[in-house]
Formats: sequence, C-alpha cells, structure tokens
Amino acid sequence: MLHDPNRVYVFDTTLRDGEQVPGCQLSTPEKIEIAKALELLGVDVIEAGFPISSPGDFQSVIELSKAVKEPIICALTRANKGDIDSAAAALKYAKYPRIHTGIGASDMHIKYKFNSTREQILERAVDAVKYAKKFVEDIEFYAEDAGRADNEFLAKMIEAVIAAGATVVNIPDTNGYCLPEQYGAKILYLKENVKNIDNAIISVHCHNDLGLATANTVAGIINGARQIECTINGIGERAGNTALEEVAMILKTHKALNLHTNIKSKHFTEISHMVSRMMRMPVQPNKAIVGKNAFAHSSGIHQDGFLKHRENYEIMNPEDVGLNEAGIILTARSGRHALKHHLERLGYEIEKINLDDVYQRFLVLADDKLSISDDDLLFLMSNSDKSAYKNGYKLNLLHVICGDNDKPNAHIKLQHNGEEKEASATGNGPVNATVNAITSIIGKIIELKEFTIQAMHGGSDDVSKVNMRVVFEGKSYQGYGFSTDIVKASANAYLDAINKFL
Repeated sequence: MLHDPNRVYVFDTTLRDGEQVPGCQLSTPEKIEIAKALELLGVDVIEAGFPISSPGDFQSVIELSKAVKEPIICALTRANKGDIDSAAAALKYAKYPRIHTGIGASDMHIKYKFNSTREQILERAVDAVKYAKKFVEDIEFYAEDAGRADNEFLAKMIEAVIAAGATVVNIPDTNGYCLPEQYGAKILYLKENVKNIDNAIISVHCHNDLGLATANTVAGIINGARQIECTINGIGERAGNTALEEVAMILKTHKALNLHTNIKSKHFTEISHMVSRMMRMPVQPNKAIVGKNAFAHSSGIHQDGFLKHRENYEIMNPEDVGLNEAGIILTARSGRHALKHHLERLGYEIEKINLDDVYQRFLVLADDKLSISDDDLLFLMSNSDKSAYKNGYKLNLLHVICGDNDKPNAHIKLQHNGEEKEASATGNGPVNATVNAITSIIGKIIELKEFTIQAMHGGSDDVSKVNMRVVFEGKSYQGYGFSTDIVKASANAYLDAINKFL
C-alpha cells in the first residue's frame, strides 16, 4: 500500500467475520459473487476466510484468490505455525496476498484465554509475524481485545511486531467495550508512543455490542488510524461489526475531516441487498444508509420541508448510495404538500383538482391503512361518488342491460357544473355501451386507445382496476377506475381521463 496521509483504506471482512453469524454461511460460489461485488465497490482488502478452520474455508480462499485481482486477499490465522502454513497455502494464487495473524493483548485474554504471561504472549506475537513474513511480504497483526488492553503494554507489543515485519497493526475493540473518546485516545497514544509506528498502517476493527462500532471507528481514524475493518450491513459476531457503508458516507459527508476512501458509494444499495439475500440476514428498516426507511419521509412537517428544499431533511443524496430518489411515504401524518407531490407524479394537474376535498378523503383512508399506495390515490381520484375535479364530470347513475337476448344498452346520468344530464346508448358490449353514452353527453371526439382490467387481489368478488388511455385533440390521457363492478369501474376510468383534459 502507498501511504497517502489522507487516504483511508477499507478492509472488508463480510466473508470472514460476517459469515460467522449463525445461519449466514455461504457456499464458495456465493462468496465469489460477493467478492466481485466488493471489488466493484472499491474495497482495498477482502478478508476471504480462516483457512485452518475448515476445508471449505481453505478452498474458498483459494477460489477467491483466483477470481478477484484488484483488492488484497487476506487470510486469518492464530499465532501458530500450523495456521500460518494453511493461510500461506490458500493464498498461493492471490495477486496481492496478506496474512492476518495475532494474539490477545488484554490481561483478561492473557490470563483467562491463554493462561500465560505478558512476556510469553509478546514472544509468541513476534514469532508469528516473523514466521508469516517468510511466506508473504504483507503481514497484518491483530492485538485481540486491544480495547481493554493496558496502553503501555499494547504500545510495547505493537512496536515489537512492527520491528518483526508487520505492515499493518490492527487494534480491535473485540468486545465493543470502548467509548469513542477512550478508543480515539488509545489510537493517539500508539501514534505518540510507538517509535516505529510510521512504518505500519494502524487499522481499527470495532464491534457493535454497545452500538458504538461506527462511532469508535471514526474516532480511531480521526486520531491517526488509516484502515477501517468493516462489513456490509454491519453483520458479524454478536451485535455485529462496523458497517462499511456508514463510515464511508460519514467521510464523504464530513468533508472537513479531509479523509477519503476509494469506495464507489453508488453500489451500496445493490450490494446491501445481495448480502442480505445470500446470508438470509434482513436489514432493519431504520438501518443507516441502506435501510428501506433511510431516505423515506412520512412526517407531514418533514415532507413539507423536504419538498421545499431537499437539504432541510437530507444530508446525503439517495443517488449517492444507489437509490433513484428519496421516498415521500404517504400516511395519516402526511400533509397537503406531500399529497400534491404524489398526485403530480401520477400525472394530475393540481389546478384542476379539489385538493382540499381529496385531502380530507385521503385522511379518512389513511387512518384505515398503514400507508397509501399509488392505487389508493388513483381510487380517491376516480371515485364517481366524489368528483376530485373542479367542474369535473361525476357519475350519478349507471344502469346497464345486457344478455343473450338483449343488445347491450347503458343509461347514465352525469353531473357537471351543477347540472345533471342523462343519455342512453347501445354498443357491442356493456362497457362499449357505457362509453358511447358518456361520449354522447360530452359531445367531443374522443378515441379510446387502450383498455385494461386488473383484479386487485384475486377472487370473483375482488375490486377491479380499469385503466383507459384516450386521445383527445392529439394528446394522450390516462384514466383509472375502481369498483367491484367492472362496468362501473370502466365508466369511472373513462370519466377520470376526460376530466383531465376538459
């Protein structure tokens, strides 16, 4: 790695630490697909697995090494020769191989995990780095549970492993224990007290047990770390790891930090969905950056402010993370501004609409539903009993006769400008007869170009949605109608289209 002082390198461990989550195991082809997506995303290092742990992991590291060419491929080991031999063998096809070895640094781990002493642990750490260095040049050393380690001993360990050949030193908050100020101070202590620290890159690997993984990671890089270890969607052991997408967007948003990555953030939504699907790990709706509600606005006050000026309630552009646009979610808390936004999006001209009346009916419907869909809005606009249009045509009566021995005949009454008009007409079917009767009252030449019927849910008693496209004076207009009666739904759709141009 070339050490640009403002460059933050991204080490992704989705395929190692992320895959340790129960139920999230991946096949080798699935790992390769995610690895290629990570390469496209622009990560610098992919931790491909823990080769000694299983034949499957060993083979996955081999296959990922063949499939991915740009990122460094990293394999995890413990501080022993058998692990390191296995990692070296698995990495033989990697264009840029890295061995990630290490041992516990906290007195808790030294005493209760290794039943050892600081001196013995320090010796094992140095020996592991020296042995790994025989196979590859790029060696990362992890000081496990560094978050709870004594800073003076930790500095001594880091200095020793850098002298032994470590190119990256990982300072994990293995149990998610630290507060951001504590963790940042720990990184700064190493910067100021490890004599050879400039010969290696400091890496931060934070867990989310107290919900502080992202905050701790950012504190670490502000205080001198230049590699972040993270996963897509923040998956990982227990409460998870630092979420890659969160730190990358923090650096992109807070330009005053003068720190940058090579991450192409527009791929975040796509890779988030891929990892969620393959690992069978749903993303919580309120997850930062990639949750389905991350750019959704449902409060009326927020919607109004957002529609007036996007940056009132958004500090990032949804396009920057791969979304087409922010979502204005219609609920009972939405205001007129949000309703107007969606009606215009659906092609309605607001100046022709009784917006206050539609809004009141919208609130009644929204109280009964969790959220309002486009079809719900189309229903409100095409409801024949309540004309949504100023001076629009409203259907007051529809009576149709048809059958084997009867020529289809429709009798209708339309209200317009306070006046009721009626007409009858025949046709080659009940819908055609109804359209002919409406047209005779309108007195305009209207061409019906498209007519489609869709059952909303299924079943003979379902509400039908009718879509009609008509042409008037060379321009095309879409109309929508809803009813359990297909003929009435068709009449509503035809009138909805007509009201858009008259």
